[in-house]
Amino acid sequence: MNGAQDLGGMMGFGPIAIEQDEPWFHAEWERRAFGLTLAMGATGSWNIDMSRHARESLPPAEYLASSYYEIWTKGVEKLVVQAGLVSEDELRLGQALRDPAPIRRVLRAQDVPAVLARGGPADRAVEQPARFAVGDRVVTRNINPKGHTRLPRYARGKQGIIELIHGGHVFPDTNAHGLGETPQWLYTVRFTGTELWGEDADPSLTVSIDAWESYLEPA
Repeated sequence: MNGAQDLGGMMGFGPIAIEQDEPWFHAEWERRAFGLTLAMGATGSWNIDMSRHARESLPPAEYLASSYYEIWTKGVEKLVVQAGLVSEDELRLGQALRDPAPIRRVLRAQDVPAVLARGGPADRAVEQPARFAVGDRVVTRNINPKGHTRLPRYARGKQGIIELIHGGHVFPDTNAHGLGETPQWLYTVRFTGTELWGEDADPSLTVSIDAWESYLEPA
């Protein structure tokens, strides 16, 4: 979707301020927000693509005015309501108004290191052979879906070269909406800066993005 989260390559937002020796968290509530997001994701009530879509579908003004972990917290609030785990009234009041809804799994403190180490692999088998090979020239499709997509706006309708083939992976555009994993081949595609941003771009610049097969056509 074309939302406030898709800012790559856009002007007017100023430079990225890199903080020297930046801590993992700037406040204790950020640590709790991170832990809460992981713990709720581990319940199996939604998948990682649903989580991303919940955050990116916040109203643009709210998204841009929120800090990183505020966005994460607001995404979880949307998801728990959608999953029927919490009502909007309970969120507003900050207290339970009914017995807890059942959940599939509970992430216990002693299991956190092993769960984080295991991660959430998204590689899957794909029956059909890869359509593209390393070195192939491709063009990304010019799509503007209403739902979730991992193809950034600045890289749509652009020519690039297949740099790597990663095998089959869960297709986030369907997985984010509960329509199945429908795995596809995943590629890294390299673009020149001038292809993405025109003749005024730095000619020595290249940008690589990961793109699913349905995003691509032969150049």
